[in-house]
Amino acid sequence: MPPLDELNPPATTSTSFIPSAAPFVLNADELLAAFTNFLTFDVGSGGASAETIRTYWCEVRYYLLWCETNQLQPLTVTRDQIKIYRHHLVQKKYKPATISLKLIAISRMYDAAMEYRLLTINPVWGVKPPKQRSDPAERITYLTTAEAQALLQAPLAKPTSLKTLRDQLLLGVMTLEGARTMEVHRADIKDIVRGSMGAGITVTSKQQQRIVPLTPDLVDLLDRYLLARKKAAYSIAGITPLFINLYHRPKNLTPSAEDYRLSRRGVRKIVDGYLKALNIKHGEGRTLSAHSLRHTAATLAIQSGASLRQVQDLLGHADPRTTAIYTHVGDRWLNNPALNLGIKLTPD
Repeated sequence: MPPLDELNPPATTSTSFIPSAAPFVLNADELLAAFTNFLTFDVGSGGASAETIRTYWCEVRYYLLWCETNQLQPLTVTRDQIKIYRHHLVQKKYKPATISLKLIAISRMYDAAMEYRLLTINPVWGVKPPKQRSDPAERITYLTTAEAQALLQAPLAKPTSLKTLRDQLLLGVMTLEGARTMEVHRADIKDIVRGSMGAGITVTSKQQQRIVPLTPDLVDLLDRYLLARKKAAYSIAGITPLFINLYHRPKNLTPSAEDYRLSRRGVRKIVDGYLKALNIKHGEGRTLSAHSLRHTAATLAIQSGASLRQVQDLLGHADPRTTAIYTHVGDRWLNNPALNLGIKLTPD
């Protein structure tokens, strides 16, 4: 972890404490040591992803910088001071979900402090994030069936066959099967599964693992992509990335060459490129993103008659209430119960 003084401290707010005249030295070495061990051995049962650990570190650094700015020792912070920190986040206009993540991160840090007997109580306990006041369905942005069709065919206009196959497969797995950006980023060749029922891709995200089934068209596209990749001198060994960065053109892609994995930013850039080319990236009341493709898979599946349980299994949701949000998209207008009441506002 880089020293705190290498980072730019957050701006103070009206809730900042009044500094004392004496020089302040932040004492957090024991706390950080406990948190380091906690991240390594406890989070995700010792198997937390690099991205998860990086997220925790970023949020904890931000909090420690706030403590330093306000001359607070992290191991003596009270619950009321955590509430002031929460108010600071609200003033910085962070969304409730982001504030929740930040509070969870520092709560886990204090959990580690308790486990290593540095504290007897976690000051974050009982401090809840602001409630999300918006309608969850309003956050769902998705493509219509016609737009999804256009998006999946958009790569066909590209001249490079390998890029065309990669992009079309990527868009297909995300738009039709609801795979997350993180999941397609992490997928390796060895994650391809084939059986009597068909083929799929084992994906991992949020400490969950599931098999994403592929339609026959996607299986055919996958096979053609792998063949084109082999002909272009890219390795198709099991431990190589499934989706590769084609800007690198080595004579032979070695299995350990993680630099050739298509990054999450690269996935988003590909999706945004096609959305912009189709002139549907921005529209009235919506802005589409890579995550919109996951929303598209769920929404169109519900609208085509799939059961809630089927969509939950496809997306890998642990809680069916998360999946149920998609039933509200569009359905509340098409199947508004008030339409069946027969009550008129004006006389005949």
